[in-house]
Amino acid sequence: MILSLFCSLAALMVAAFVLGRRRAVAVVSGDVRSLHSRPAYYGHWVALWAGLPGLLLVLVWVAVEPSLARWQVLAHAGPAVTELSTERVELFVHDAEALAAGEVVSRQSTPELRAAAERVAQVRSEGRQGLAAVVLSVASGGLLWARRRIHPQLRARNGVERAVRGLLAASSGIAILVTIGIVLSLIFEASRFFGLVPLNEFLFGLEWSPQTAIRTDQVGSSGSFGAIPVFAGTLLITAIAMAVAVPVGLLSAIYLSDYASARARAVVKPLLEILAGIPTVVYGFFAALSVGPVIRAFGERMGWDVSSESALAAGLVMGVMIIPFVSSLSDDVINAVPQSLREASLGLGATPSETIRQVVLPAALPGIVSAILLAVSRAIGETMIVVMAAGLAANLTANPFEAVTTVTVQVVTLLVGDQEFDSAKTLAAFALGLTLFLVTLVLNVIAMAVVRRYREQYD
Repeated sequence: MILSLFCSLAALMVAAFVLGRRRAVAVVSGDVRSLHSRPAYYGHWVALWAGLPGLLLVLVWVAVEPSLARWQVLAHAGPAVTELSTERVELFVHDAEALAAGEVVSRQSTPELRAAAERVAQVRSEGRQGLAAVVLSVASGGLLWARRRIHPQLRARNGVERAVRGLLAASSGIAILVTIGIVLSLIFEASRFFGLVPLNEFLFGLEWSPQTAIRTDQVGSSGSFGAIPVFAGTLLITAIAMAVAVPVGLLSAIYLSDYASARARAVVKPLLEILAGIPTVVYGFFAALSVGPVIRAFGERMGWDVSSESALAAGLVMGVMIIPFVSSLSDDVINAVPQSLREASLGLGATPSETIRQVVLPAALPGIVSAILLAVSRAIGETMIVVMAAGLAANLTANPFEAVTTVTVQVVTLLVGDQEFDSAKTLAAFALGLTLFLVTLVLNVIAMAVVRRYREQYD
C-alpha cells in the first residue's frame, strides 16, 4: 500500500506541475515576460507543495509504525509474554510481525502469537488507510493553496532552488547520520562485550576460541577471545594479496598509459576489468580446487608441511581479484598527469622510463595511494575466498602455508543463525568490527597525509 501511495503522490505532483504552469501563463494572459520566473518554475513550485508535505507524512509513518505495532502487542499481551526477558519479548514481537506478514516464524504458532499477529495486522491496515486519506488530503490542499498564490511577482525559481538545496543538504545529512549510527552501534555493542571480556585480553590474547556453551557444565563454557590470531591472519592474507596486486596492477597501468598502442589498450584494458566482474565465489572455487592443490603439491615436493587450506592460496587469488582496482584507477590517474610535464622532461633529455619514474609517478602518487588504499580495503573486507581457501582456524602464524582466518570471516561465523545478543560469543563480532574500523581509520589518515604532502608539491 505504501508503494501505491507513493505512485499516487507522484501522479498528483505531475498534475500539480501542469496546473501550476498553466496558471502562471494564465495570470499574465500569455505574456510570460511579465513573470518573475519561467513558467516551468511555477509548475515545480506547485508540485513541491503538493508532494513534499505528503511525502514527509509517509516517512514519519514508516518510522513510527513498528513502534505502534510493538506497543499494541505488548499492551494486550498477557503475563506469559510480559514476564519474559527483554530478548525473548523482542523475539515474540518479531514473530508476531512476521506472522502478520505471512512469513516464517521461529516458533510454533500459539494463541498468544496469533492474537498478537492479528493486532499487528489491524494496526497496519487501519493506520495505512488513515495515512492514505490524510496524505492525499494534505497533498490536494497543498496543490490548491500553492496554485492560488501564483502571481507575476512570485519568486518561484528562488523557492524551487531553496527546496533543492534543502534536499541536497538532507541527503548529505542522511549519509552522515547513517555513518554516525553505524559507529555508535558498534561502540554500544562492543562496550557490552568489553563488560564481559577484559579489553587487554581481547587486544593482546593469543588464543581465539569464542565457542561458548549454553550450560556451565558443558565443555567450552568459557571461550577464549584473544584477537591477535584473527588480526594476524587478516594482515597475512592482505599482505600476500597486495604483494600480487600492487606490482602487477601498477605496472599494467604504466604499460597501458605510456607504452601500449591504442589498439592494444582497447583490448587489454577491458580484459583486465573483466576480472572485477567475476563473482568472489568463483574466485573461491578456483582457489580451493586449483591453486590450493598446486601449492600443496609443490610444498610436498620441496619437503614442506603445507596445509590443504593455506593463507598463500587465498592471498594469491585475492591479489588477482584486486588487480583491476589498482590497474584501472592508477591508469586513470597517470593519464590525468598533464602532457606538458612529460614533454618538459623529454625535452631536458630524460628517457621515457626516467620520465615515468621521476616525473609521472610522483605527480600521480596521490591517486595511486588512493587506489592502493581502496585495494587494501577490498582485501580486508573479502570473506568468500578466505572461507573456501584459507579455512576458519584462528592460527597465530606467519607461515603462509598454514590455514588462517580473518576478521570478516569471524564476524560472519559469529552472527550466522539464531543468536542471543547477550553472550560474549555474539558480541565479539561487534568488538572485531569496531577494532577493524579503527584500524581502517588510521590507514585512511596516514594515506591522506601522504596525499596532502605530494599534492602540495605537484599542484
